[in-house]
Amino acid sequence: MSQLPDHYKTLQVDDEAEFEVIQAAYRRLARKYHPDAGGGPEAAARMTTLNAAWEVLRDPDRRAAYDAERHRADLGIRAAWTSPARPAAAPSADSTPPGSPTAATGDAPGQPTEPPWPEGDLARARAPRAETTSPHWTSGRSSAGSGYDPSTMRTPQGEGAAGPPPGNPSGSVLNFGRYAGWSLGEIARRDLEYLEWLDRAPIGRQYQAELDQLLRAAGRRRSVAQDEDRRGLFRRR
Repeated sequence: MSQLPDHYKTLQVDDEAEFEVIQAAYRRLARKYHPDAGGGPEAAARMTTLNAAWEVLRDPDRRAAYDAERHRADLGIRAAWTSPARPAAAPSADSTPPGSPTAATGDAPGQPTEPPWPEGDLARARAPRAETTSPHWTSGRSSAGSGYDPSTMRTPQGEGAAGPPPGNPSGSVLNFGRYAGWSLGEIARRDLEYLEWLDRAPIGRQYQAELDQLLRAAGRRRSVAQDEDRRGLFRRR
């Protein structure tokens, strides 16, 4: 049985993820598995699957067609093992010889039967779809800035969970989340993983230019010119 590749799982994103999230995930994984990084044959194979997933999910029309195909495949699998079997015609005494499977088992017409699938495929069809995440994924809830009381989250003081800003602010000041009241420059000196999360999240779009500059300065992102200089079979687009 042919199986539709799961491009969302390949890029380690949710199937409802926005384009910016998918693009950021692809670029992060491409930097990790690009053959020029010296990953060997396994990295080259992984890069091939990443490129195939990106080619589909980057295009709105191809992604919509792929999503529809996944939906049809999911419905087909569920219907195949949940629908009851058709009632069998009652056999006559002349047409059912003694010892036949029908006579021996006495299966009642209309009872649900298992589809004639291999055992492994049936188990996969029945198993709930598990959510998978990358070991490098971050929710933005880093361990930096700890030592606060989670029950109050410092809201009586009008501050976020990370406490008051350390000083020497630079850039925009956030008015939400654990770093409420902190400037982006102050967060960059304390918690770069939070800035990377904010860069992927829709709420961080208004700070995109500042986040890009801070992440580049910290070495968390290369320039476009560096990416364009890379040549070879797996050149990123």
